[in-house]
Amino acid sequence: MRPLDEKETTMVFDKLFKFTGPNLKHLTVHALDLLAAHARRRIWLKPDMERSFLFGNSVPTSALARITENTKSGDGVVVMSMADVPLGFGVAARGAQDCRKADTNAVVVLHQSDAGGYLRK
Repeated sequence: MRPLDEKETTMVFDKLFKFTGPNLKHLTVHALDLLAAHARRRIWLKPDMERSFLFGNSVPTSALARITENTKSGDGVVVMSMADVPLGFGVAARGAQDCRKADTNAVVVLHQSDAGGYLRK
């Protein structure tokens, strides 16, 4: 694998900062477990909806069990199971306040990556 140039490196760190904020300085390896440990915003899925996310689908309101209070639209979020196992990450399509009044089929988190991705490839 080739090394990243300066523009690509900036893009990677900008994306990681979106998920971890100032906790980015604590990361040494790009791994989901580390990303989850230092994430500022998380959502937790209902147990019966975890499989859908792991198959690459975005998260609808009906799948949401909990969400970090200060989450805003466009924020990076780590998707967790109710047992606090990190499943993947995505971008919040709606803020925490909007989720409460959204339709059950409305998308809350846009899927970016998940732990099941290697199985599908």
